[in-house]
Amino acid sequence: MNKQVQVHGALFLVALIYGANYSIAKEIMPDYVGPFGLIVIRVVSAVLVFGALSLWVVKEKIQSKSDWVRIVLCGLFGITLNQLSFFSGLNLTSPINASLIQTVSPVVVVLLSAYLLKERIQVFRMVGILLAGLGAMMLISGKAGNAQGNILGDILMLVNAACFGAFLVLVKPLMQRYNPITVVSRIFLAGSVGVIPFGLGQVIKPHYATFPASIWGAIAFVIIGMTILAYLLNVWAMKYASPALVGVYIYLQPVFAILIAVSLGKDLFTWQKALYAAMIFGGVYLVSKPKKQTVEV
Repeated sequence: MNKQVQVHGALFLVALIYGANYSIAKEIMPDYVGPFGLIVIRVVSAVLVFGALSLWVVKEKIQSKSDWVRIVLCGLFGITLNQLSFFSGLNLTSPINASLIQTVSPVVVVLLSAYLLKERIQVFRMVGILLAGLGAMMLISGKAGNAQGNILGDILMLVNAACFGAFLVLVKPLMQRYNPITVVSRIFLAGSVGVIPFGLGQVIKPHYATFPASIWGAIAFVIIGMTILAYLLNVWAMKYASPALVGVYIYLQPVFAILIAVSLGKDLFTWQKALYAAMIFGGVYLVSKPKKQTVEV
């Protein structure tokens, strides 16, 4: 199997894992484990796994105090606020709404880059920002957005998208200076400090011995698939894939989320949601559009 096929396979599997997570995680919350409790399970597992890889395999140290400050900020936006808003929002809204709203993260990246890095926003990107923002707002406030979800859950997913966008801007300099495992192990460690106080009570409350095998399978998927496997595959693929190719596969995540949610009877995909999805996808495409339109590995 050549490298190109491997890269496409890795990115496809990552998109499938993220798409499936919207429906699978809702099987766990809130009847078996509360959303904050699920975050603690996920984050602590990541700390142990990535910490072990960093300690025994990579063996790299953070070189400066300024980098530690950035790591703490990444932990705050990328783990603490990101995860608290994601799982609490997913707990309240529908899988389709959650997956669609989360795709506005690139819009946040462009806005923050313009503010922090003084980058000029081109006209077509401004149109994309307005189009994606309007689509997200209509999804949240319209009848389609409230039919099976909760408006608070939709807003929390928007907060999640904003936090993840901020994280992507903050983490970029660290990824350029250190091994990805070094960075992510420290970020998860910093972020765990923020999430454990919120979710500790929800972790110790459930009667785990009564959980059916299907729920244990869902928890294993969140830990092994969503947290560990997806990240490792993504990091490996990004070493060989162009940004344009990675962007194409990001668009597959909500597509998989919709197909899985509808097939499992977890949600309905109406023509209104299709219209709002087209607005969001179109806007995010304009925001993320590279100067060269070729997609290559």
